[in-house]
Amino acid sequence: MRDRKTIAYARVSSSDQKADLERQKKVLEMYCASHGWKFELITDLGSGMNYYKKGLKKLLNAILDGNIGRLVITHKDRLLRFGAELVFALCEAKEVEVVIINSGNEGKLEEELAKDVLEIITVFSARLYGSRSRKNQKLLDGIKQVVDDVAGT
Repeated sequence: MRDRKTIAYARVSSSDQKADLERQKKVLEMYCASHGWKFELITDLGSGMNYYKKGLKKLLNAILDGNIGRLVITHKDRLLRFGAELVFALCEAKEVEVVIINSGNEGKLEEELAKDVLEIITVFSARLYGSRSRKNQKLLDGIKQVVDDVAGT
């Protein structure tokens, strides 16, 4: 049987989160190295609701081709905001071990739900009004304030 590689996958939603992407990469590199795994790092920049990201497509193709033995991510939502379970089912079918480094460190339910709602509203409002419109930005600023208020309580 051929060697199946370990893939470490990191994603952030926007370019202003590049510092978080670098942090994820370091965590993944240290984790994989500490276990003695040779690995390939795949990174993406884009919404967790976008299923057409270059890195995600590369990851899914490698899983389907049987080239991956292990997938390592920092948090479940770094893979996809919605639909990660489908990817995990695919991994199970292809005998790919999934390692979620911070699976026990998820935020409060209310905070996670607020983030999900914000993501959905962002996607749909961008489609309706255009992502650069003043009206859309005002709406998003208001929603972000509500999310921050919920997260702070």
